[in-house]
Amino acid sequence: MRLPLPVGMVYADDGTITVDPDEEVRTAVADVFTLFDQHGSALGVVRALAGRRFPRRDTGVWDGRLGWGRLTHGRAAAVLKNPVYAGAYAFGRSTSIRKVRPDGTVVTSVSRRPRDQWAVLIPDHHEGYISWQRFLQIEAKLAANRTRTKARPPREGVPVCQGIIFCGSCGFPMNTRYRRADGTADYVCTRARSDALQSPGCHSIAATAVDPQVVDLLLAALTPEQVHLALAAADEVHHRHQRSHRAAELAVERARYEAERAERAFSQVEPENRLVARSLESRWEAKLAALAQAETALADLIAAEPALPEAARLRELARDLPALWQAPTTTAKDRKRLLRTLIADVTVRHVDDARAHIGVRWHTGAVDEITCDRRTNRNPTQAVDIVRELLDTRTDAEIAQHLNSLGFTTGNCRPFTVNSIRHIRAQHAIGSRRNNPTEQGEITVPQAARILGIHEAAVYPWIRSGEMAGRQARHRRWCITWDSDIEAYWRERVATSSHLKRRANTNYETGQAV
Repeated sequence: MRLPLPVGMVYADDGTITVDPDEEVRTAVADVFTLFDQHGSALGVVRALAGRRFPRRDTGVWDGRLGWGRLTHGRAAAVLKNPVYAGAYAFGRSTSIRKVRPDGTVVTSVSRRPRDQWAVLIPDHHEGYISWQRFLQIEAKLAANRTRTKARPPREGVPVCQGIIFCGSCGFPMNTRYRRADGTADYVCTRARSDALQSPGCHSIAATAVDPQVVDLLLAALTPEQVHLALAAADEVHHRHQRSHRAAELAVERARYEAERAERAFSQVEPENRLVARSLESRWEAKLAALAQAETALADLIAAEPALPEAARLRELARDLPALWQAPTTTAKDRKRLLRTLIADVTVRHVDDARAHIGVRWHTGAVDEITCDRRTNRNPTQAVDIVRELLDTRTDAEIAQHLNSLGFTTGNCRPFTVNSIRHIRAQHAIGSRRNNPTEQGEITVPQAARILGIHEAAVYPWIRSGEMAGRQARHRRWCITWDSDIEAYWRERVATSSHLKRRANTNYETGQAV
């Protein structure tokens, strides 16, 4: 059947399917697959091709005419999912469903079928842009990007364990909660958000406590020596696959011989002898079916074999991997992809308020277990002591500048600012003495006035005359020496003074007599 072809594919003069002879069209379609390998998503391809025009086939009156427009996410996904670009002929990829509404109208909807339910699928049917094996890899990658199916693809955030970290208490995945604009985040158990399902071990943990530990394990596993051992193991697996392939190849060879033998027997029978011809024809069809089954089994074995990277390229990558990991040109998504190529998942279990247990499971099945501090953003103890010492004599900005001049940094390895000083004061409950300038055995003038029941203006003459012992603290605030004997003396003196009695019977906040 001559089905409509997508843009980039045309019918040749002999009726076969081939790539478009227009070089601009071929380049545009080929760039979609190239950019998908770099960005890993259809949306990444659209962003990379923003500003470039993309070919399309018009419909309606101009059916089949080549046009140009903007590449959208839907068109990019359609190109990546179409098996025609992989050189395969496919029919029955979708089905139409008709439903009758209560008002009598008929509604038709189209739904996609799984690949195993396609009516016809012929790989290697014609020339394509990619191989069938690469098409299967793209299909699996697109399926892994669907978050509505609970997939957790790598994102642009800084935490490298995002998407593959799980709570060791309840087994649920942990979400990433960002706290600041600089990208610092916490891993929070999704089940802990529900009070009905929260278990005692569900806790959050700082991403800066988990990520460095996991990255160190990854970089330690990608040393040149470890890569050499991995390549040796991969060669052994490759030889094992070849031995299993050899058995399948022999099965295909035997099935092909029997099919050719049945064909020769059918061709030699006389056409008039229909009884024998029908029997030999059915035998020939059975042998052809057995041959197709054997070829499919061999193709599945070849497709299941993992592709081995070049040994020299892998050793070079392992030698420069730490520098490549820290390079500013390496994005967070690239780091996550590299991490996921070797590490399957990370499990965090709460030990106590200060420690957490981290389990790293590799794709090989091996498991590494480490213990880390749950909080790594603690400020240096010496810096906290300096803040406590200088708080009454300097402002927050001056304290931050002083700490930076001494070479101190915050727990997140950043310079001190006014906000970080305020955070230290709130975290360690460091109160300023400006609000309470008194020493032990002293009270302020307003406190003395309230105790004696008089206005504080009556206290200052006693201080200036020396009758009441006091000193002037910061910001012109006076502190008075005070004890029970002094309090009894001044209470008696206020009680015997008619002038102070009148002042004591006046509410100085409202100015009214009481």
